[in-house]
Amino acid sequence: MARALHSDQMLSRHAMRAELLDAETELELAYAWRDRRDEQALHRLITAYMRLAISMAAKFRRYGAPMNDLIQEASLGLMKAADKFDPDRGVRFSTYAVWWIKASIQDYVMRNWSMVRTGSTSSQKSLFFNMRRVQARLEREAASRGERLDAHQMRQRIATEVGVPLADVEMMEGRLAGSDFSLNATQSSDDEGREWIDTLEDEAAIASEQVEQDKDIDTLRAWLLGAMAELNQRERFIVKERKLRDDPRTLESLGTELGLSKERVRQLEAAAFGKMRKRLEMQSQEVVHFLA
Repeated sequence: MARALHSDQMLSRHAMRAELLDAETELELAYAWRDRRDEQALHRLITAYMRLAISMAAKFRRYGAPMNDLIQEASLGLMKAADKFDPDRGVRFSTYAVWWIKASIQDYVMRNWSMVRTGSTSSQKSLFFNMRRVQARLEREAASRGERLDAHQMRQRIATEVGVPLADVEMMEGRLAGSDFSLNATQSSDDEGREWIDTLEDEAAIASEQVEQDKDIDTLRAWLLGAMAELNQRERFIVKERKLRDDPRTLESLGTELGLSKERVRQLEAAAFGKMRKRLEMQSQEVVHFLA
């Protein structure tokens, strides 16, 4: 614990000593990273705004997560912001980065709040991080008017205030108030009672459905490979990098690697998709003719 605290303090002191970027320098670094993939520019940009990431991470300590983990998640959000930032949009990087840092920290807090995931939709996030605060304010306002809200009235007002359905408020209230328990616990005090896990429905596909699903996937895979075979080497490379990667490449980065303009890469991509679409349409027509 003491070592983690010392590490957090060292990181904070280092971040506070980082340079403060003016708008012009920030823009130059952003262009250098976006257009040339200059890693030194990226490092300088991220280092300059680590103080922002640490400051935002500190605001979430009340949720019980270790500070070093919060800082790590904030750093990931900052790096993602730097990778996706478009300097042509005319906004400061810090303004853009705040959203990514906050989203990364909130996702981490919600993932680790309970063994059962609390939820990840925008309404669930809004409730998770704002419900207690809104409830306290509504209670104060009601008390100042001499009113006393029952549980149902409070839920309704929270739903209206946050702008979410009443059912979402009821669900989140139960999850925040409850605690995790084992699915191997029995439903009654009887040692011979049925375990809760026995009541869960098996969502796995039955054998016949699984066979059909696997067959369909194999067929679609064969069609896709056939369509890819219609492309030349450069077109296949563009399609793979743009659509088949977990982290798709940008038109700019591909243009830099291939020695082409962003617009030319976009044209080649569109032409490749046109060839693939034509091949897949012919394939589907053959199937329809065979079944007729």
